[in-house]
Amino acid sequence: MFTTGIDQHKRDSVFTTYDGAGQRVRQVRLANRPAAIARYFAAFPGPHQAVVESTGHWYWLSDLLRAQGIDLQLAHAKALKAIAYAKVKTDPIDSDLLAVLRQAGLIPQAHMIAPELRGPRDLLRTRLRLVTKSTSCRNSVHRLLEKFNVPTVEQLSPIYQLQAACHTEQRVLLAGQIHRLEQELNPAVLPTAAVQRLLWIPGIGKLNACTIALEIDDIARFPTVKRFVSYCRLVPGADNSGGRTRHRSGSKDGNRYLKIAFSHAAIRAIQYYPEIRTFYRWLARRKNPKVARTIVAKELARIVYQVLTTNTAFNGTFRGVVLSRTKQSQWPRRASPDA
Repeated sequence: MFTTGIDQHKRDSVFTTYDGAGQRVRQVRLANRPAAIARYFAAFPGPHQAVVESTGHWYWLSDLLRAQGIDLQLAHAKALKAIAYAKVKTDPIDSDLLAVLRQAGLIPQAHMIAPELRGPRDLLRTRLRLVTKSTSCRNSVHRLLEKFNVPTVEQLSPIYQLQAACHTEQRVLLAGQIHRLEQELNPAVLPTAAVQRLLWIPGIGKLNACTIALEIDDIARFPTVKRFVSYCRLVPGADNSGGRTRHRSGSKDGNRYLKIAFSHAAIRAIQYYPEIRTFYRWLARRKNPKVARTIVAKELARIVYQVLTTNTAFNGTFRGVVLSRTKQSQWPRRASPDA
């Protein structure tokens, strides 16, 4: 069994290969050309495993190595840094360390999304970036009005009307692009059983349902509901020492897209479901509203976990209370996920 550690960069990568006896047999820097990399791995016949850090450009490398029958793992960059701190850090050292840790079975793994789900997931992430840009354009127009304390754009001077017009034109363009992305995504993702089950949960619309399903990929990778809500960034971190317990908020660990999806779902659930709104108000009197909304989002995440792990329909309850409102059986929702 050969083991290769790959320190990947934009233009080139460093490959370090060990044999089954733990001896380093080769280390080389190669340009990121598929043919050259394929020839490198072809020089080591037999079973082969590899590892690369979970940077933003591993897709093509994963496809290339899978075609050659090589088992590639993604190393969790933050966890790996905690395990493998080094005073001297170079590309060859990083590549060598990755190979050694993979051979020893000590790689902290990051999730590798299924190839067929990459496109739809990245499409939704692109849509979110476009929505963010559109919101920024709208806010820019509002700031112009506030700057001169006027209610309409027509009351601005010509030079500022031009600025507002540019922002408005950008919003129109972005709205068209967002619509195109949604039209491309809906037929491929909405009819799936997982998304159809999610659509019945309070506060979760079609875009949130698609986001949640694609960002999770496989709910089985979360052995407990606690792991899942932690991955969704819906619980505070802990910084305990010397018998003192401290909660740490604002952690970057986990999936920010699931955090956004469940936060939006919580707002809608509070708005439209009286029982959830009552629970939220009870919490908001004891805590601040932001914490109360996060707790509602966490409860929705628990429902999602239950629905997806058991492959059953939402039972119409929230924290044991039967909800008085139900969604209508009309597209994009189906009467049965499997219908």
